[in-house]
Amino acid sequence: MKSSDAVPFLRRALTVARAEFAALGALAVVTLGIMTFIEIADDVTEADGQAFDQRVLYWMQPAAGQPRGPWWLHEAAADITSLGGIAVLTLFAFVALGMLLILRKRLSAVLLVVGLAGGVGLSEGLKALFERERPPAAFQAVETLNASFPSGHALLSTVFYLTVAVMMTRAFPKRRLKAYVLGVGIVFALMVGLTRVYLGAHWASDVMAGWCVGAAWAMALWLVSYAVERRQKRHHAHLVDDPPVTSETALAEG
Repeated sequence: MKSSDAVPFLRRALTVARAEFAALGALAVVTLGIMTFIEIADDVTEADGQAFDQRVLYWMQPAAGQPRGPWWLHEAAADITSLGGIAVLTLFAFVALGMLLILRKRLSAVLLVVGLAGGVGLSEGLKALFERERPPAAFQAVETLNASFPSGHALLSTVFYLTVAVMMTRAFPKRRLKAYVLGVGIVFALMVGLTRVYLGAHWASDVMAGWCVGAAWAMALWLVSYAVERRQKRHHAHLVDDPPVTSETALAEG
């Protein structure tokens, strides 16, 4: 190998290594999420798990229906918890889907739809399977539907915000911006889950289970995206995301 070829080769090797490391990290999240969910699901049927949920709920609400903190914190929690609701996530999904289609990110658009639809299916299916009752009605500061385990708000917000954050990291070359976007997605999912416990809509274990399933599903979708993108790039297929249009490419096409 010539010395002039060494630098490009090392750059390509580093890029491949980063991609493989990211894939291994995603696989680890999937595995850890599934294993943790199984452990939580086993604990909620035991006395120790139920005692933990009750301690958390009673700490959040020393008096039933009156969460800790000033009135404005209650209002803020009610606003934040709506960020994990079906209506809000559907609205955000249409906005994100339109943007992805405009940018010709066809693979990302398909995976976003599959991700949310699959998340809803997982949430409703697991709720029907476990049929766990929610906290007593006196503690519920917001309206609730169906069963409690796992938290649908925690699951779906994790799927959506984490998936969108991972997609957006591809648009930013700098690591700081990638970390910031990914961090914002994680914080949104965490806040939605915490407000569900704070407002008495879910037990703490419901929310933790929702986070686990949501993170595992989001990372599983990313692995599918990674595998499909690599395969289709080799075969020059049309589903793969097109590269972003820059001034250089625009001039070249013109």
